[in-house]
Amino acid sequence: MERLSLQAIKNAVNGCGEYDCEIESVCIDTRKIEPNCLYIAIKGENFDGHTFIEQALQSGANAVLSEKPIEGESRIIVVEDTKQALLDLAKYYKSLFHVFTVGVTGSVGKTSTKEMIYTILNAKGKTLKTQGNFNNEIGMPMTMFALGKEYENAVLEMGMSDFGEISALTKVCTPNVGVITNIGVSHIETLKTQENILKAKLEITDGMEHDATLVLNADDPFLSKVNTMIDRPVLYYGIEASADVTASDIVQNETSTSFTINYYGKSIQAEIPTIGKHNVKNALAGFCVGLLADIPPEQIVASMKWYKNANMRQNVKKINGIIVIEDCYNASPDSMNAAIDVISNTNCNGRRFCVLGDMLELGDISEEAHVEVGKMVGRSRVDVLLCYGELAKEIKRGAIMMGMKNVFHFEEKENLVDYIKANVEPGDAIIYKASRGMKLEEVILAVNEDWLNN
Repeated sequence: MERLSLQAIKNAVNGCGEYDCEIESVCIDTRKIEPNCLYIAIKGENFDGHTFIEQALQSGANAVLSEKPIEGESRIIVVEDTKQALLDLAKYYKSLFHVFTVGVTGSVGKTSTKEMIYTILNAKGKTLKTQGNFNNEIGMPMTMFALGKEYENAVLEMGMSDFGEISALTKVCTPNVGVITNIGVSHIETLKTQENILKAKLEITDGMEHDATLVLNADDPFLSKVNTMIDRPVLYYGIEASADVTASDIVQNETSTSFTINYYGKSIQAEIPTIGKHNVKNALAGFCVGLLADIPPEQIVASMKWYKNANMRQNVKKINGIIVIEDCYNASPDSMNAAIDVISNTNCNGRRFCVLGDMLELGDISEEAHVEVGKMVGRSRVDVLLCYGELAKEIKRGAIMMGMKNVFHFEEKENLVDYIKANVEPGDAIIYKASRGMKLEEVILAVNEDWLNN
């Protein structure tokens, strides 16, 4: 973070207090207090940061943003709402820099798409990106404070669970380009319909200039109509539908995918070090952003070879002759479908195993969604389906409905691990997919460790 005067901060957040000093960082966790930092006391679900104000000052904080004064303590700057003050301060701080900014949202694939865009932009100039799950009203503003004069670009992920959340985030980062990957059923328990999810995702335009471009997935039935609903430039990408930027001649190898990108009557060859059509779509979104950032197409596709998936998001490796695809950060019907497509099109000499766990937070559609995933597996080229979790029993039921024979359900992870170790052989391929709460990575670690030691 570049140094700021506390007076400038007070002006940005409409704070009250006479104290002035210089601030070199912002902190919301007293365990991470740095010298000369500003501590912002945030009220969370489990903790109230106001409880730790004295500790923050004793640990070296120069000043504190608080919703209430402390008698005899001059270093307190009082604001009406510290969460809003954090957003206001981040917006002010971001305004001090001239960076080409991309906002990314969507029900599925926003993190992978963010990573692809980051890879492309970072090849042109130093690029800030959202780390981990810092995509909410706390994480995004904290990401902003990492900006410095050396940055030329920023690509920022925007998550949400209800109306108004993306609107608040986009007003902080003011994107030059907005990207929406798709409209799925994540958060349908809160928002009730996909039409409402679309409305919430389109809040990304609230912080964009009128002539700033939206990059949208033309293959999504909801996004494909957006250009008729809004008055701003829209750049479409896709594989199945007609779009400004498309992909053809897609060939999936063991650990990479090659394809042709078609754009404005031209074409160029590309290859990404990951597999699956959904990752090709992510690459197309990145290509669109690259064009809007005035990067030559040849440079865009050349940079794609450096792409790396985020942790636990479809990492592909080969262990003792077995293709292992780890994709267990999160799960929804759309991402399950993508995972099934990936394993179905994986080139292997043996059988294809699919390990699927529960999809969480689907509300009233949960049972039906799990059955439909099972049906997808039953219609696919998967040879063996292994299900884990209470809801995954419905995945098993759906697969059996389609006539699939090799379908198994496991109550305990240990039994699942034992089955995989005993039955998956060199030449086979296996994919793991479940919601983050199922902790399927514990199975992966146990299995991989055994294979690596034998």
